[in-house]
Amino acid sequence: MANRLAHATSPYLLQHQDNPVDWWEWGPEALDEAARRDVPILLSVGYAACHWCH
Repeated sequence: MANRLAHATSPYLLQHQDNPVDWWEWGPEALDEAARRDVPILLSVGYAACHWCH
């Protein structure tokens, strides 16, 4: 199940394109949607570890 990140250009974001979460990239569309729905934004800071580290 691909989400909105399937079309991202960031290698980090592409790692999460098949997560079962409706992720949005940071930008005006995400901010507008959160305001429209009156919901908070949960922000990922972009941490990813290599396979040697975990």
